This record gives sequence, C-alpha cells and structure tokens, in this order.
Amino acid sequence: MTTKNQRQHRIAKLLEAQAVTSQSQLVALLAEQGVEATQTTVSRDLEDLGAVKVRLPAGESAYALPEHPVHQVAPEVHLRRVLGEWVVEIAHSGNLVVLRTPPGSAHVVGSALDRSGLEGLVGTVAGDDTVLVVVDDDLGGRAMAARLGDVAGLEPRTHTTARPHTTARPHTTARPHTTGGTAHG
Repeated sequence: MTTKNQRQHRIAKLLEAQAVTSQSQLVALLAEQGVEATQTTVSRDLEDLGAVKVRLPAGESAYALPEHPVHQVAPEVHLRRVLGEWVVEIAHSGNLVVLRTPPGSAHVVGSALDRSGLEGLVGTVAGDDTVLVVVDDDLGGRAMAARLGDVAGLEPRTHTTARPHTTARPHTTARPHTTGGTAHG
C-alpha cells in the first residue's frame, strides 16, 4: 500500500516528467506504477501540492507545480553566510567531504548545499552535527573541500585515517579493591 506522501511524491515526479492534462490521466499513470488512487484522492493531492493548470504552447492545459524554495538555486551569498556561520571543520577523503557543525545544525548546512547548484556536488547527507558531501569523481573531495573552505573561511584538512567522533578517555590501570585500608590480592 502506498502512503499519501509516497503517492504525492510520485504525482510530483509525473507532473515534472510529462504533460498531464486531466485527473483521470493522472489516475491511469499512477495505476501503471502500481499505485491505486481515485479521482477524488488525486484531486485532493493536487490541491495539497499546490498544482495549477497552465496553458501549453499547443494550446491545451496541463497540471504544473509551482517552483518550491527547495528546488530554487540559493544565491552564493546565502551559501557563504550559512557555511561561515555553521561550519566549524572541513575534512576530505577520496570523493567525499565531511563538514562538522555545532550539534543540531547539520541540516541547515546540508539544505544550503543542496540548493547551491555547486558544480560537482552530487548530494549531501546530514546528521546532527555532520554533513557528508558526495562529490563527482572528476572533481574530487580535495577540490570541493578547498572550494567550501574558501566560502566558509576555513582551511580544510586531509582525513587519512578514520577516527571516531568522540572524546577520548584516558587509559587507567585497574587497582585492587580495598577494604579497611588493606589490599586483598
């Protein structure tokens, strides 16, 4: 069974890929993908998505989605501000770049990068305080780290060995348990 979000995602992809002129055509296209939906359901989905009818060059009308902010390319000044404020460390290895942020801030940086339109950026994965940036093999992580470092005002470092992102604890030697001041051994 397909959830509402999954169905709406498919509808958005269909509207982006081809001219859909009617709700009944959309119901049929969804059925071809194994998604059962009624015309009433599709009508509500189109309304939820903000779809509008637009006139095509041939004169017929088709559904279209307005360009949402997540699909718009963010201006470079926005990327410079976000990276400058939130990125505290940059490392790279192979075709990957790792950006460290304060806790709870990685999603802001990931979103700004996703909307940046940077050439060679394949995508990002954001956790709590870390953004993994996947870079096109032709460009490579070193070049992207340098570019992001310039934007953020940081010097990237090469990450040669995997180190856990935890605070190291000093090694302690176990001491025998004592009672009454006398060691039992």
